Amino acid sequence: MSDRGAGGLFISFEGIDGSGKSTQARLLHEHLIAEGHDVLLTREPGGSPGAEEIRALLLSGGVDRWSPETEMLLFTAARRDHLERTIRPALAGGQIVICDRFADSTRMYQGLRGVDLRGRVEALHDLMIGQEPDVTLLIDMDAAEGLSRATARGGGEDRFEAFGAELQAAMRQGFLALAKEFARRFRVIDGARPADVVARDVRAAVVERMG
Repeated sequence: MSDRGAGGLFISFEGIDGSGKSTQARLLHEHLIAEGHDVLLTREPGGSPGAEEIRALLLSGGVDRWSPETEMLLFTAARRDHLERTIRPALAGGQIVICDRFADSTRMYQGLRGVDLRGRVEALHDLMIGQEPDVTLLIDMDAAEGLSRATARGGGEDRFEAFGAELQAAMRQGFLALAKEFARRFRVIDGARPADVVARDVRAAVVERMG
């Protein structure tokens, strides 16, 4: 489902922690602004005042702070507020929305951590969100390298990095499987190269979708 206004385009970036997707989202935002487009850069969890408060709860603390089921509910609550207050108004106004993570991250980070949790994630998504990006850019890279990058950057929002290399590897394979499952909207881009080279391929994928 794509509930966007005329001229609006919803772009999401996905990838394991440390893949460089946040950098690429920022670079794409800067490029599209320079090209004269009306663009909003946002993120998940977060992107609205209420969702940013939930972000602080989700991304800090010990790995056992929340169960996967509770995380799923918290992420969905944050996403619903983000949609209502930020994403849908921007799309209705014809803006290009670039979102650093969206529902695919919940499909992976919560959906892979329990029996049939992916099914519950989808049911809750259908009930409360009911929207997918127009194009999803998966910045792919080796799981160990991504974890090394993510750990080195610090910053305090490191709860998911603390789950370790095994989860990172599962998430990478899960994202690649999602790219096949939702092949019409996914574009997989090798994130192990210099940032400017990755950015070139990101721009090409977006131009293709816009065209």
